[in-house]
Amino acid sequence: MATVTKKELIDQIAEATGEKRVVVKKIVQSFLDQVIVELGKGNRLEFRDFGVFEVKQRQGRLAQNPKTLAPVPVPPKRTVKFKVGRLMKEVLSPEEGRAAKQPRSESSSSAE
Repeated sequence: MATVTKKELIDQIAEATGEKRVVVKKIVQSFLDQVIVELGKGNRLEFRDFGVFEVKQRQGRLAQNPKTLAPVPVPPKRTVKFKVGRLMKEVLSPEEGRAAKQPRSESSSSAE
């Protein structure tokens, strides 16, 4: 299993679309920035077949320092949860005898 960086992903998208790398980089970065802004506002982001990002509030709790065993208060905080969408779930499912499906391209999917 390999790690794919943002740069590698941008290169792959640029090659697949025929767009210049600088254009794709600007679009991808704008998308990621906007995701952060919307999640910062507490909004839920739903991408059909891909998944849903939503902000959840975690309760404060009392943890324990493993070295001293002293109780340590952990304050409440906001965190992002991701729920896998249908298409991603199908691609990731470990069913035998079925080749992994490739996500459909923009041209073969309906407009959202």
